[in-house]
Formats: sequence, C-alpha cells, structure tokens
Amino acid sequence: MTVTSTDPTSKRRARRRPGRAGRAAGIAAGLVALLVLTGCVPSFLKPQTSESTPTGEDVSAELEPYYGQVLAWENCGGEFDCATAKAPLDWESPADGEIELALVRHRASGERIGSLLVNPGGPGGSGYDFVKDSLDYAVGEPLQQRFDVVGFDPRGVGRSSAVACYDPADMDQYLFGIVPGERGSDEWIANTGEVKSAFATACGDNTGDLIGEVDTVSAARDLDMLRAALGDEQLNYLGYSYGTFLGATYAGLFPDRVGRLVLDGAIDPAAQEEDVSREQAVGFESALRAYLADCLAGTDCPFTGSVDAAMDEISRLLASVDASPMRGTDGREVGADTLVTAIVYPLYSADSWPYLSQMFDAVMLGDADAALSFADGYYGRNADGTYNDNSTESFLAINCLDYTYQSDVQVMREKAAEISAAAPLIGPYFGYGDLGCITWPVQPGAERAPIHAEGAAPIVVIGTTNDPATPYKWAVALADQLESGVLVSYEGEGHTAYNKSNDCVNDAVEAYLVDGTVPADGTGC
Repeated sequence: MTVTSTDPTSKRRARRRPGRAGRAAGIAAGLVALLVLTGCVPSFLKPQTSESTPTGEDVSAELEPYYGQVLAWENCGGEFDCATAKAPLDWESPADGEIELALVRHRASGERIGSLLVNPGGPGGSGYDFVKDSLDYAVGEPLQQRFDVVGFDPRGVGRSSAVACYDPADMDQYLFGIVPGERGSDEWIANTGEVKSAFATACGDNTGDLIGEVDTVSAARDLDMLRAALGDEQLNYLGYSYGTFLGATYAGLFPDRVGRLVLDGAIDPAAQEEDVSREQAVGFESALRAYLADCLAGTDCPFTGSVDAAMDEISRLLASVDASPMRGTDGREVGADTLVTAIVYPLYSADSWPYLSQMFDAVMLGDADAALSFADGYYGRNADGTYNDNSTESFLAINCLDYTYQSDVQVMREKAAEISAAAPLIGPYFGYGDLGCITWPVQPGAERAPIHAEGAAPIVVIGTTNDPATPYKWAVALADQLESGVLVSYEGEGHTAYNKSNDCVNDAVEAYLVDGTVPADGTGC
C-alpha cells in the first residue's frame, strides 16, 4: 500500500453523541471542513492575456507544433483563466497521436516575474483543482503577486487525457471488498492477484494506448513543453510530495532550463517500491505515536495508559476487523485495509488529530460509518457513491510505470516481513505492493536511480522531520543527490511544510522564488 499523498496534504468527542449515521456525518463534515482547501477571489479582475507567446525554441520539426503552440486562455470563473495544451502521446514517437493537458492560471496581481507551475502530488493529484479551488493553500500571497500561478493536470490525470478503469460500483468493490483468506497466505495472495489483475485489465481496455505513456519522465517532458508554450525561458516550479519527483526528474532531463525550483515533502528518486512502502509505514506509525502522545496528554482521548498500550489496542482493533469486518449502513464492509486508510487520512496534518480521536471513539462503539467516511475522504468518494476524480486509477497507473515489480511470491513475503518488522502496527497492511502491478498492461521495468541534475540552478528541497508520507530522510537524500540541492528542514509534524508550518519556511521559499535569494544549505526552521 503506497500512499504518497495528494493535495489533502493536511488530510473529540462531543458531550452528546448523535445517532450512528449522524455521528459519522458530523465527524466527516468536521474533517472535510479542515482538509478541504479553500481559495479566495478578489473583487476585481486584472487585465488578461488571451493567448500565450511561446519562446520560439529551436526544436525538431515533429516537436515544433507542441513547443510552439499558442495557448488560448479563456476566463473560467473569477480571476482564473483556463486553457488546453496538446502533447504527444509518446514523446519517442510524436507522430503516433496526441493528448490534451488541462491548465488553469491565476494571473499575477503585481509586477509579474513569469509563470510558476504547481503540482500537488499524488501521483494522480489534480494541479488544476489545487490551484483553482485552493489558491491560498497552494501558494502564499507574495507568490500570487509576482507569478502567474499555473496549475495543470499531468497526463493520465483528471481533466487531461485520463486513465479510466472502473465505474463507481466496481470501484467500491475494488477498494472496499474483502479478499478471502488469511493475509499473506497462498489463498489470499491468489485472490488478491485476481482482484488486481481484473482492475489492470479494465484500465487497459478503457484507457487504450495512454495506459503505457503516463510515466513521470513523459510528464516531465510535458512540463518542459508547457514552459515553452507559456513563454518562459526557464522553469519556475513548486512541487509537493510526488510533485518533488516530477520536479527532480525535470531537473535531471533539462538542467539548463531549471529556473527556481522548490521541492517540498521530497521523494528519494533512488528509493525502490519496497523502500517506499517500508518508509511510509514507519512514517505513519511514527505519526500515529505522536498523535497518541498528544491525545493521552489531553482530555476526551479514546485511549488510556501509555502510548504503547494504546498502540496495542489499535493493533487488536485492526486484527479484529481483519478477521471479522464491520458493516456500514450502506452495506460496505470495513476490514483492516479500510480502517488503516481511515487512520492514515487524518495523520497527514496534526490539525486533524481531534477528528481521528472521534473516529476511533466511534469505531470502538461499533460504528463502521465513521471509518468509511474517512476512507471516502481519502479516495475522493462522494456520499452518493460517485467519485470526484480518477486519482485512484492514475495513482496506480503512474506508479506501475515508475517502479520495477516482480512476481516471486517468496520474495513478496520476505519484503512484507521486512515492512512489518520496521512498523509492527501499520506495516502488515503495507506489503505485497507488487501484486497491483505485475499484471499491468504495460511492463516498463523502470529503474530508480539518484538524480544529480549537474549544472542546474539551486534547487530548494524542504523536509519535515516527522512527515508521515514522505519521510525526512528522503529530503536529505534528494538534497544530497542534486548537485545544486539546498536543504531546508522544518522540525514538526505533518506532510509538507510551505504555507502550513511557520514563517521561517515560508520566508525561505518566497525569498527564493521571488527574489532568487538562496537559503543557506541546512537551514532549520
């Protein structure tokens, strides 16, 4: 279970408990109110440019229609403009067809420096929605003043040419269905493999040739084309979570075109799939312990005693629903995988910890709806059973192309045991990631390796010391790998730091992006 986060980034008890459905709805509403990112629309519209002016770069004839394309911007609400760009389906064979990329722009309110492209993470997160629906969360006011802030949906995602797999009913069964057999047994592995294989087949059938072209290298080449079409000689970029890997990949491919890059909540480009699963399990387990320490020191905590005792109680709760799932009022079941997702979701931000207490309180009273509401928030599922986007499908599609997987069951068990040993509570539910991709329609065999980006301008890498989804050690590793990497550390909790931690981080990011002032390597905040 690889859970590199999308833009929730930040993703106890009432004196009087409402009824079961009402209690779950109340908890969900409170968490959504906290995690949903909000933007504001000023009372005036700035003059807009209806068409972009491409840089006019010297590229091959087959790429000129893409690098030289003029983006036609149209107002799409408030002070946002939207446009659609074209990109080759396959950058290695541009004549084989093209795809669409959706963009949204918030024009600079002051003296304009250029464009700032923003990616919220995932993989599979919508940069379009991130900017349009939550501008103030995505970037601070100083960046809004000086840059045209541009959000985009990468290939395979959202409003761009997108991966498509299941209808909502089938997606419910895929995400929430209970796989028969004891976890890790031959029966469980075979049944899980069948579920994953059916999903992979549906993704290939419903997506077509795009299914093999949504890798991060292709997305980074799209990014360079967008830079040129927007009219920027160099790329200015702010990437969160998975967006740091996209940004680092870009820097490795086009070091001479790197402008000012900030990579927040870094991923280690050299980490293998099992490394990611293990370190994320460790990260979420650490965040869970931090939550429990805070909870036990306060009032209305669902747990008593020590942190270790509370961890044991949660472990027993997970084992219980693994053996005998709970059932929600809509008929869906809550097994251990769904409950782990419900626990992970509010651990992205310490501000969400009170809602986690409410969820534990409800689940321990037999309320499956509370856990389902959190899992629904994580997956972007609506109350009517529809899904907001294709983030789940694109998440897997991109990861299946970006890592190497193997089908040896004994090796899977060994890797799963290592993850469980590293994180005894969360780890058992993060293993066997190979099963999701070994039957994928396209097998690229991508090799993960360090990225150095020799000759690039300074690249600022931000790490949070107890980030559960992108552990701090990855930020250290990325900053060390990049020839021009500069590490800024935030000592605290939560996933990513810019615009959600303290002035030290915010000032460092904004001074670099706006003025080009490079923070001292090793800056602590």
